[in-house]
Amino acid sequence: MKEFSFQNPTKLVFGKNSISKLAEELSAYGNKILVVYGGGSIKRNGLYDELMQILKDENKEVFEFAGVEPNPRLSTAKRGAEICKENDIDFILAVGGGSVIDCTKLIASAAKYDGDPWDFVTKKASPKEAIPFGTILTIAATGSEMNAGSVITNEETEEKYGWGGPLNFPKFSILDPTYTLSLPKDQTVYGIVDMMSHIFEQYFHNASNTPLQDELCEGALRAIMEAGEKLVNDLQNYELRETILLGGTWGLNGFLGMGNAGGDWGTHDIEHAISAVYDIPHAGGLAILFPHWMKQTLHLNPARYARLSVKVFGVNPEGKSDEEIAIEGIDKLRAYWTSIGAPERLADYGIDGTKIDIMAKKAAVNGPLGRYAQLSEEEVKTLLEASL
Repeated sequence: MKEFSFQNPTKLVFGKNSISKLAEELSAYGNKILVVYGGGSIKRNGLYDELMQILKDENKEVFEFAGVEPNPRLSTAKRGAEICKENDIDFILAVGGGSVIDCTKLIASAAKYDGDPWDFVTKKASPKEAIPFGTILTIAATGSEMNAGSVITNEETEEKYGWGGPLNFPKFSILDPTYTLSLPKDQTVYGIVDMMSHIFEQYFHNASNTPLQDELCEGALRAIMEAGEKLVNDLQNYELRETILLGGTWGLNGFLGMGNAGGDWGTHDIEHAISAVYDIPHAGGLAILFPHWMKQTLHLNPARYARLSVKVFGVNPEGKSDEEIAIEGIDKLRAYWTSIGAPERLADYGIDGTKIDIMAKKAAVNGPLGRYAQLSEEEVKTLLEASL
């Protein structure tokens, strides 16, 4: 196990009618509130009206910033930051899914910065201060509601990168499974794939002696898969939504990654390059890539892939080599994702091989990617070609 320090300052408020705690949480902050949201689903499911009534009752001065994209853009965050600067915003409330929260994280820091906020994403600068913010989550997926990560797309340069820092933690996050009941099947499926992928990224690492972390990851994957396969056929089931909502948070709030040297994350880097060029759903790209990444890298530690196959996918190991067990488990992962409606090939999004070189170069712009597998640009091209 690697030495580590850990802190997660976000207060999680979970459960039915948890929005009733919002007034109490906001009492520690100023009067001017910027509400950030996406395409309007919060108006259709009633959350918007409920939220605005609470803010009105608390005599808050409310400013709105709508239209955050599924792959949040740098230009959008810049516009949000300008609203904050012009109106001396005291607190930001991100209402929606991971994209809205990721965008809010950059807005919060950009509002206190005179330079180009892309500097933060490319690590040319680090935020020194940020407007405090909280979240009301409506999509189970990214875990952004309880971590310091953010992913932003620069649409002008077709670049998409993750970034983070201690100022990116929400002060609080309100999670009511009720607000996820209206999600359509495709977004539900993408969320399941996303949270599973986050756990896989942390499961594959170079640390030794991680039995507790391994068991936690494997148990979380089993619980998510069991609830997920039922949920896609019963979208209004509150108990299943409850499990999946908490699964997304646990998938990437830092608890599963303690002492494991950070995990890999190369697959995420490759997907970011794909969706920077083609603007496809992030989790859709991960569903396509991850089984291919597993097969391409299983030679690094066949026993680890075999363990995953047995513990999570129920592969019978009797009379089989680690490689055979691993391949059977990877095939079961693909079959599971296909069964719930996730894409299998880049061709499902109309992507052919014409821009493979461009995507591979973007993915490996900083050299070999991934802490565990460390793929070269040529190896990324091989993976992309296998994914077509």
